[in-house]
Amino acid sequence: MGKTLIQQKRGKGSSTYRAPSHRWQGASRLKPTLRDATGRIMEFLHCAGHSAPLARIMYGDGEECLAVAVEGLRIGDTVQSGAAASAPGNIMTLKDIPEGTMICNIERQPGDGGKFVRAGGTFAKIVAKNPQGVVIRLPSKKEKIFYPDCRAMIGIVAGGGRVEKPFLKAGRRWYAMRAKNKVWPRVSGVSMNAVDHPYGSSRGAKRGPTIAPRYAPPGRNVGKLHPRRTGWKR
Repeated sequence: MGKTLIQQKRGKGSSTYRAPSHRWQGASRLKPTLRDATGRIMEFLHCAGHSAPLARIMYGDGEECLAVAVEGLRIGDTVQSGAAASAPGNIMTLKDIPEGTMICNIERQPGDGGKFVRAGGTFAKIVAKNPQGVVIRLPSKKEKIFYPDCRAMIGIVAGGGRVEKPFLKAGRRWYAMRAKNKVWPRVSGVSMNAVDHPYGSSRGAKRGPTIAPRYAPPGRNVGKLHPRRTGWKR
């Protein structure tokens, strides 16, 4: 029997699961145009939708953008897009950044504005350069290959001490997650009622395998979604 799951309720667009983006400062992106330019940091902004402070940068060609701030920058400092020197806050292509440099806000495709390593206090490191691309070690210790023409920002994302202060109360955590439109707390399927989840019941045990068939109806599409393999890779 099909059931309306929480991910389906979020996709419906109801007011309960709508992102409060009208209260956010704006999208954080690197300079959209790929031309070399010099910008000045006008101010730092707090945005509830980001875990790091944002820097409002005004470039000499009149273009203004918001980008995640890196450690060591101050109001009035100048940053360069397409720079040749690896100074904090500068934007460079991966092929021009020396190996071992700490970077953040890395693009997945050249010109997309940055998709990786944007959380407060995180950084990645360039490990090697080979014909396949630029090898970067991400904060998860996983190594990923990027296109050499992708851009990144030099430095460590500011706001690294945010995880050191405990929330202490569930209510404080709930309001923080609500400001970012995050689902919290995450309730397991076996803890729900039978009408809310295929695994939910007062009997407490999952009935049958947790692997959803490839052509399962939407209410059954939970657990491991038609995986190619399960278990530990040996």
